[in-house]
Amino acid sequence: MKATGSPHGYDVPEPDAFTRPYWEAAAQGRLLIRRCTTCVRAHHYPREFCPHCWSEDVTWEPATGRATLYTWSTVHRNDLPPFSARTPYIAAVVDLAEGPRMMTEIVECGEGELRAGMPLTATFPDGVPKFRPHETAPTT
Repeated sequence: MKATGSPHGYDVPEPDAFTRPYWEAAAQGRLLIRRCTTCVRAHHYPREFCPHCWSEDVTWEPATGRATLYTWSTVHRNDLPPFSARTPYIAAVVDLAEGPRMMTEIVECGEGELRAGMPLTATFPDGVPKFRPHETAPTT
């Protein structure tokens, strides 16, 4: 997958025939994952085969956009374009509610506010899935 320029000052992936549904959904604020119809396990990043049983019988499925924070690191220096222009940023691994782990970026939250296991919600700035702290509704 090639990267293409974005009006936001950094490159984003250029969809191909296989990844187009994923990126189109992300542009609409929806997260898709892949699910194997043979072993019924979900996986992410999107692949044309199941990484668990190797079946090619996999389909796109909407995800809830809910996750929990597994681990993170604040990146203060990254000399590789396009990341050098975005430092500092919080790179993270999250556990999606559907089961798979996903590499992502944490936004709308300072490093000192993060804790393992905290609930997160997907957000799609620039059409790229990232995660922010989940806001619970106030109790009345």
